[in-house]
Amino acid sequence: MSPVHPLDETTTARAVIDSNGTLVRWNEGARRLLGHAPAEVEGSPATDLLAPGATAPDPDPAQDRWTGTLALRHRDGRVLTVWLLAHREPAGGWLVLTPVAPPGPPAPDDPLTRAVLAQSPCATAVYDTRMRLYGANDAMSAVLGLPEARVRGLRLSEIGGKRESEQLEAAARAVLLSGEGRDMETYLRTGGEDRAHAWLARIAPLTDDEGRALGVCVTAHDFTEHYMARKRLQIVNEASVRIGSTLDVTRTAQELADAFVPVLADFVSVDLLDPPEHGAEHLVEPPTAPLTLRRAAHRSVNPGSPEAVVAPGDIDVYPALSPHADSLIAGRTTVAPDTSASMDDWLGWDGPRADRVARYGIHTTMSVPIRARGQTLGVAVLSRYRRLDPFTSEDVLLAEEVTARAAVCIDNARRFSRERETALALQRSLLPQSLARTAAVEVASRYLPAARAGVGGDWFDVIPLSGMRVAMVVGDVVGHGIQASATMGRLRTAVRTLADIDLAPDELLTHLDDLVVRLSVEAGAEGTTGEVGATCLYAVYDPVSRRCALARAGHPPPVMLPPGGPARKIEVPAGPPLGLGGLPFEGVELDVPEGTVLALFTDGLIESRERDIDAGHQVLSDTLEEHADSLEGACHAILGTLLPVGGAPDDVALLLARTRGLPASQVATWAIPADPSLVAPIRKQVVGQLDDWGLSEATFTTELVVSELVTNAIRYGEPPIRLRLIHDTTTLICEVSDSSHTAPHLRRARIFDEGGRGLLLVAQLTQRWGSRHTSDGKTIWAELTLVEE
Repeated sequence: MSPVHPLDETTTARAVIDSNGTLVRWNEGARRLLGHAPAEVEGSPATDLLAPGATAPDPDPAQDRWTGTLALRHRDGRVLTVWLLAHREPAGGWLVLTPVAPPGPPAPDDPLTRAVLAQSPCATAVYDTRMRLYGANDAMSAVLGLPEARVRGLRLSEIGGKRESEQLEAAARAVLLSGEGRDMETYLRTGGEDRAHAWLARIAPLTDDEGRALGVCVTAHDFTEHYMARKRLQIVNEASVRIGSTLDVTRTAQELADAFVPVLADFVSVDLLDPPEHGAEHLVEPPTAPLTLRRAAHRSVNPGSPEAVVAPGDIDVYPALSPHADSLIAGRTTVAPDTSASMDDWLGWDGPRADRVARYGIHTTMSVPIRARGQTLGVAVLSRYRRLDPFTSEDVLLAEEVTARAAVCIDNARRFSRERETALALQRSLLPQSLARTAAVEVASRYLPAARAGVGGDWFDVIPLSGMRVAMVVGDVVGHGIQASATMGRLRTAVRTLADIDLAPDELLTHLDDLVVRLSVEAGAEGTTGEVGATCLYAVYDPVSRRCALARAGHPPPVMLPPGGPARKIEVPAGPPLGLGGLPFEGVELDVPEGTVLALFTDGLIESRERDIDAGHQVLSDTLEEHADSLEGACHAILGTLLPVGGAPDDVALLLARTRGLPASQVATWAIPADPSLVAPIRKQVVGQLDDWGLSEATFTTELVVSELVTNAIRYGEPPIRLRLIHDTTTLICEVSDSSHTAPHLRRARIFDEGGRGLLLVAQLTQRWGSRHTSDGKTIWAELTLVEE
């Protein structure tokens, strides 16, 4: 065995030239090449070494290396043409070098060359033009798991015996024919390996001096670490995109299971702890065994997941010796590489699961706790049986990273669901549980919360008014969540309060706008407006006059379907949304034939990505025409036609009302002279009208009410004075109108007062009473119930 010599510095000529062009270092190899001693040249300009007439090189400033041939002056006067390699120094200047006596080409039987071919750590094989093995080094034999002498002469596909081997042979044949090398990546377990590796096969053509093909050279490089790192990064990136696409707990759990199969496991189950009752948070402390978990999702490489013992949605109890409980109690990932003692105990306790493990040959499990914000939510269990290799530490890190991302998504989904349920409960309590039944309209309604955005602030209401009239309102608070629902409740209460004082629609919206501005200030936007916003449509229908007054604040206009059609939008001035402050609202009044269907709704019903608002209005109108015979059926058909299958992206409120009219025979009107002595004849006319209506049992009470209201109008009001009686099957209404705008009020009369008891008496005798302002004065009204409910 030849001795290993230390590094011989004399075989390379080295010189260092500083940034000024001065030689600052000259080694022994340089002296051997040009004959100059270091003391003779160091400190001199490097150009002094150039032969007469030679030009100094001018390297590119952007390059760190220069190569070229220069004519140099030997110490004895000879001129030597020398090839030089120069490297730019970090501090400036150049390191210049060249071999003093380069060795010649090795002989074919050179022992070093033979050693390279045989002992190179790069697995190398040579195949001839028939794709048969010509030779392989020791590293390739180790990869194949077969001695080179035994397989020499076999084709590449015959040696490997796998589909990947056939693909590699096809690639080698293509290289042989084209003369162009190529790379090929594959992941497999070769005959000399105990587990699969990632291989980079570099295939290069072999030719003689004339360029004729002799064969191909195949070198195999194990790049498993790089391959797995790239694969893990790909899995994490894909999981980031796939997991958490919705705010649904079950869907998110399924996305987690899908992310693991088949790239990391053959079967994955995701089991979650049921959330605590009453919206409480999960405990931060580790849970205790036995654990009750609910199967949220699972996924298998086999269709139908036959390995599963528990169906999605079902619960199962896991003792302390199970991987599920072991991982959650320990608060870390646990891996069972084989049937350990604890696994045997658990499977002995759980017969059905033991049968599945034996049937499919499950040999490795990994249990990863699902934790977010310090709370334990559940566990993901990954199992392998088709893949023979166990889980590695890198697999554990990958599973933990993907699970951690999914845990945050699951926790977000649960928090969203909890807030959504709270907002829904609040909204249900604020919305009318049932709509008021009135003689003026027949109504039907629907409310649907948004499928994904959370509960919003849509609302609707039907409010009975005096004189058989009815108010209908639909509104929409900007935003979603509990705050929007709470704001909706305040606005609905405000509308009912304002409706009780019988404001005109445009006036009511003005007062409601002031309220929304105040709510904005309360929300922390003092000095500004718009922090709380809403839209609203308010309509008042009078069945006696068969007229409807409407006004809207930035809300979609209603649709009207007269008897016989066609349906059309009611052109109501849009008005600004509520909350802008100081802008006017404008109302309209129109005749509404009896039997007309009015459709009031929020924008979530007609707005869609698939169509514009006008198209939505048209679809609504067409559907209303087709199903107008039944309001309940029309509500169902409208929602089914306009809303997507997966649910509406925004809250939807829909109110349908079919108008009724009171015939003239149910209304009686008298002009009252401003003379107290004529009150008695008026009472007689009222008694006669009640007899004609068959309401004699109400005569006594009605006489007293009419007498008191007419007397007050004559005494305190201004002419002209009018008395009107309206009745339906259950109610008799007495109205007295005059031109005075002074509203009446109850007061307690003292013992010796001669008056002051009239309205108190009316309040005691009637179901309810009140007053409303009109364009030319006021109206005092009182309702009497004819039939006990």
